[in-house]
Amino acid sequence: MAPASSSTSSSITLNINGEKHHLSVDHRTTLLDALRERLDLTGTKKGCDQGQCGACTVLVDRRRVVSCLNLAVAAEGREITTIEGVAEGEDLHPVQQAFLDLDGYQCGYCTPGQICSAIAVIEEHAAGWPSAVTEDVGSPVLPPLTPDEIRERMSGNLCRCGAYVSIVQAVSRGAEAHGEARTATAEEAAA
Repeated sequence: MAPASSSTSSSITLNINGEKHHLSVDHRTTLLDALRERLDLTGTKKGCDQGQCGACTVLVDRRRVVSCLNLAVAAEGREITTIEGVAEGEDLHPVQQAFLDLDGYQCGYCTPGQICSAIAVIEEHAAGWPSAVTEDVGSPVLPPLTPDEIRERMSGNLCRCGAYVSIVQAVSRGAEAHGEARTATAEEAAA
């Protein structure tokens, strides 16, 4: 039987990487601390702990969030994906593979957050969401995911090693792989 909730804590269920985790948390517990300290999902990194560096970026309902600024209780009932959950078994996610192939990291501390953010960036772009550098936000044609677009969309994720050139290349390659996969899926559906 789950312990009763108090006025300062709650029993919650978090759906993380396809698995349900039941835990009792203080209402002030951040999603980041719940992931790292309670569930031992240490792939998500604690950087500035103020929402400025992006090292703690995870996906919540497929949208990127900085987990240091989100409370664990607010994530109940939502689909949370951490870096541990982006691969398909032994097959790396195309963005993970691109980061490896193109050396999109140096020390690697920011890499989990960069990859989670990049996955969301690619999906946001494919859905037609404009960025601050999108020239024509009213165009029905999807603008290309240029290096300027990638830099702007990834600007919430800092790399203290300065591997930005390789990160932009890796996101671009990941977007190409995503586009190819979408085309293949559409062709299979049409066949």
